[in-house]
Amino acid sequence: MSSHHQVLVIGGGTAGIMVSAQLKRAKRDLDVAIIEPADTHYYQPAWTLVGANSYDYQKTARPMQGLIPPGVHWIKESASEFKPEENIVVTVEGNSITYDFLVVAPGIKIDTSLIDGLTEALDRDVVCSNYTDPLHTWTVLKNFKGGNAIFTQPTTPIKCGGAPQKICYLAADHFRKEGILDNTNVVFATPGTVIFGVPAIAKTLMKVIHRYGIHFKPFYAPVKIDASNREVTFKSVNPEENNCIVNEGNVLQERTEGTYSTVMPYDMLHLAPPQTAPDFVKSSSLANEAGWLDVNIETLQHVNYQNIFGLGDAAGLPTAKTGAAIRKQAPIVVANILKLMEAKSITDMKYNGYSSCPLVTGYGKMVLAEFDYKNNFLPDPQLKKMLVFDSSKEHWRLWMLKKYMLPYLYWNKMMKGVPV
Repeated sequence: MSSHHQVLVIGGGTAGIMVSAQLKRAKRDLDVAIIEPADTHYYQPAWTLVGANSYDYQKTARPMQGLIPPGVHWIKESASEFKPEENIVVTVEGNSITYDFLVVAPGIKIDTSLIDGLTEALDRDVVCSNYTDPLHTWTVLKNFKGGNAIFTQPTTPIKCGGAPQKICYLAADHFRKEGILDNTNVVFATPGTVIFGVPAIAKTLMKVIHRYGIHFKPFYAPVKIDASNREVTFKSVNPEENNCIVNEGNVLQERTEGTYSTVMPYDMLHLAPPQTAPDFVKSSSLANEAGWLDVNIETLQHVNYQNIFGLGDAAGLPTAKTGAAIRKQAPIVVANILKLMEAKSITDMKYNGYSSCPLVTGYGKMVLAEFDYKNNFLPDPQLKKMLVFDSSKEHWRLWMLKKYMLPYLYWNKMMKGVPV
């Protein structure tokens, strides 16, 4: 079976739905189709709160059928191959779909094989992840009685780079409320060099780390999980700066292995699992050397094919992979496709790398990191209407934004193609 569409969108996630809805709003008679195999669409930003028992998991899920924009064809299959020279996408089911314009937004792939032992350990016993099963995260948290509570992230890009530390802060706050924080070593171990790339935000987060007594471990890259012995092995990503040295006192009961590795026992372990572009993107001629969709970082147009655009998590953009970033990317993709249809050229619109990370720092507290490609802090002027005059500082109104306002805007505005 084969079919043709003016605009073919791969992916029914945030990016795919937003672009499709905005295209139909702009040009009602446009022939748009989405390739998406899933029956359910999840509002994943709320999974951080689900993992801390502060949001109903059921409210994060909605049927895909109800989110496909009116008039958009839903091809309930999985994309498996690009033939860009022929304007063809081949599906796993063996169907060839042709297009005038292609939007590639398939999201990101979780690849647990990149950390030894993670596949066997994840979402079992006391190893958890809000990225895969936030309900299990809460089970682990509520049953935790003390010891080493370790939170970490991989060396790969991940969805919402701040998510691993959000649950760390929420967990520390939960332990405080339960009266067990003094019997707990909360550890945040990251391959990164700093807690956050935006200086104003990092300053606040270091105060949060100090408040909870969190052991901050930069340069720590997780490489192995030994679930049977409840141990995680880290390797230093910068041996010249930090050899994962065991500190005097050694309250974490770390031990060195080899020259640059440290083994740390855990009583609970939360991970952001390694993530990559989907296999059919990585192996295609559309990918860059790192395996991500090779697009111009300002126009979001593919560097080799004028009629192909990419956005969202699979795009090779040097900024955080968040829904907020997609909110700024989608209008540019839509405008450029519509302009190409009429004038054979794209617009002057440029994406500056804007992304946003709502950093929950405890129950009822949050800071909001908004930034561009250069890590410039770009707070939204609209926040002043909420009486938030410095979003780099913790504020209860930002927590309300995260828990109530952003989900409302997502379902009722973004998913319907309404500019926000």
